Order: sequence, then structure tokens, then C-alpha cells
Amino acid sequence: MATIVNTTEEEPTLAVVRFTAELAWADAGPEVTETEAGRLYLEAQEHILAGRWVDMASLMLASADLLLNSSRVTDKDLECILSVICNLVTKAGSEDEALQIAKQICEKLNHKPEDKPTLRLKVLFTLYNLLPSPYGKAFVYKMALELATAGKAAEYIIPSFKNIDNFMGDWDIGNLEQRELFLAVARILKDQKGCATPCFFIVLIMSKEYFNFLNKYLATFKGSEDETEAIDAAKEEAVAAITEFVKSSNFFQCDLLNMPAVTQLEKDEKYGLVYELLKIFLTQRLDSYLEFQNANSTLLKDYGLVHEECVTKMRLMSLLDLSSRCSGEIPYSTVIDALKINEDEVEYWIVKAIALKTLDCKVDQLNQTVIVSRHTERIFGMPQWQGLRTKLGVWRGNIASAISAIQASKIAEDGTQGMQGLMIR
Repeated sequence: MATIVNTTEEEPTLAVVRFTAELAWADAGPEVTETEAGRLYLEAQEHILAGRWVDMASLMLASADLLLNSSRVTDKDLECILSVICNLVTKAGSEDEALQIAKQICEKLNHKPEDKPTLRLKVLFTLYNLLPSPYGKAFVYKMALELATAGKAAEYIIPSFKNIDNFMGDWDIGNLEQRELFLAVARILKDQKGCATPCFFIVLIMSKEYFNFLNKYLATFKGSEDETEAIDAAKEEAVAAITEFVKSSNFFQCDLLNMPAVTQLEKDEKYGLVYELLKIFLTQRLDSYLEFQNANSTLLKDYGLVHEECVTKMRLMSLLDLSSRCSGEIPYSTVIDALKINEDEVEYWIVKAIALKTLDCKVDQLNQTVIVSRHTERIFGMPQWQGLRTKLGVWRGNIASAISAIQASKIAEDGTQGMQGLMIR
């Protein structure tokens, strides 16, 4: 954020007015320049004395396009001038007045976003930090997203996405505003994912964040009647979330299946099969996927899904399904049948699941069983929460029993020591 240091006795805002006026009228000759600069200077003084900061912002922003397009003004000077204008929000008499000024600044900066987009973004973040109201900050951030997208400068705003949840807590914005923000972020990440460098890790991170924000967006739909039109418009994002989940070699759990924005696809003529595919990955095993693939191989190709990669993921998903239904032990024969593999491949797939942290287990080679201590739930819904609650209840009971046993042992020990003391006397 630019720091304004006043090195003269002149009010910074008046200095900016004088500078821009002289720049605007420089080609009209000295007399005209002096006259017009003087007139604007006096008008600015009147606004300051009357506390009309919204009018002051309008006056200063009238020459903003000239400043942004002038070759006589360096980027450093331009940033400083625009920061002085942004500083007006701190002088406003109310939060509403500050928001009015902020909206004027955003409108001016978002005009021709392809011209110096990086500088414009820096100024918007300066404005963001100066604004007092949470709603104003949310508005400016949204404008920054639009500018970054239109100006093809998304790489400068993406680092802020990791703080979105904290921002949401500070802004205290409604569900609709959150939905719009999540969608805007998801679309930026989608574009960046498509033009990312060939580096595997960068693509992986972009894909993960894209999927996360698609989830956040889709989760804002509750399925109420007043959302009918909006939820219908979310079909493309719902399909995108499903395909991202199926493609990913690192996602083995999601909540998509029961989201209203996703469940609407089940009976959709165009996307019904996509929903069926998601259902297979989250509730069924490899044999179900193979049947689906035989009947819908073209559909998989249309969505960029590679059959071999789907088989790999579905084998791991099938292993999770076995773990959720067994009593802690899975025979090799069951793994072989479910994963459609040879006996000598069982341990390979177990090790792969452990490496991906979807499974904690031990292999009993002598008895040819897999002893499972923990597994990832493909869907974490109400049944899983109830199961977790039951486990916590058991653990609490065990801890209480252990504490009681320790206390009883201590009492018995103290009593024994007391008796020994009496006997010594």
C-alpha cells in the first residue's frame, strides 16, 4: 500500500488538484492553464471547508483518465496520486459516504482494465485497507476480482484466495453475496488452470483450489423455492465439480452427492449420467463403474475423463468401501474380487492407499488379511457424524473409567500407607 508523506505545507488533495489541472490544460498556454488551475483549486478548497468529500472525489477523479493515459506521469507518481484520492474515504463523515467515494474510485479504475491492470489492482487494495466498513471492503474486493479478470492479471489476486474464509468472517456478508464471490473466484481459477504452466504441482494446486471453490459455491444453495432459477443456472458448475472430483487422484471424499445444486442433475436429461457417475464413485465399487463405462465410453471422453485413471481411482474407492463394511479385517480374497486384481497385487494397492493417507492398516501375510484401523469415508454425512458421536462417547466412557480406576488405586494406596504407619507406632 502506498504511504502518503506530506513534504510541503499544502494539503495533499489540493496539491493533486493543482497538478492534474496544470497537466490537463498544459497545451492551452500559460494564461489558460493558470486560470483553469486556479478555478479548480478554489472549488476544491470550498469542498474541503464544507466537508463535501464525495464532491471532492468527483472533482479529483474527473481527470483520472488523463492521468492514467498520460506519458508525462510515471507509474510511481500515478500510484501516489491515486492513493491520495483513496485517502478521501478516511475523511468522509460516515461509512455510507465513504462507500460512495469508494464506488466512484472503483468505477474509474475498472474502466479500461487492460491498461496498467497491476497498478490499478494495487490502488484498489490500498482503498480496501483504508475503508472502515466491512461491507465496503467486500465491495472493493469484488471489484478487484472483476478488474483482475478483465485485465488478465489474475495472478496478482490469486494469493489472496487463501484468506477468503477469514475475509468472509470480517465482512459478515449474506449468502447471496458469498455465492457471487465464490463463483467469481472459481471462474478465475478455472481460467488460470487452463493456462497454467506445465509444472505438475502448479496444475495440481490450481485444480484443488478450483474444486474447493466450486464446492463452496454449490454449498450456498439450500434447495428453497426462491432459488429455483439460480440453482438451475448452477448446473454447469455442478457438472464441473463432479468431473474435477472424478479426475483428481487426491480427492476421495466429498459432499457433492447430497447438495441440492448437484442432486438436480439426477433427473436432468442432459446431465443425468454425470450424476450417476458421481454416485458410483461415492457409493459403489469397481464392477459398477466398469458396467457404466461399457455403456457410456463416449460420455467419459467428452468430459476429458481417462478410463485407466478412473479404474485406478475406483480401485482405491472400492478399497475404502470394503473398509467401511468390514469388522476390521478384510480377507485377501475379498480385495482381489472387489478390485479385479491378482493375488500378488493386493499389497501394492494397500501400500498405495496408505501412501495417499486414505487408509491406516496392517497386512497379515500369514493369514492373508488386511487389518484396518482407520479409513477415509467417501461421504461424510449424518450417519458418519452419528458414528463419530458414538465413538467419542465410548472414548469418554473409557477415559472416565480409567480416571476412576486411578483414583480408587490412589485411595487404596493411601489407606495401606496409613495402616503401615499405625503398625510402626
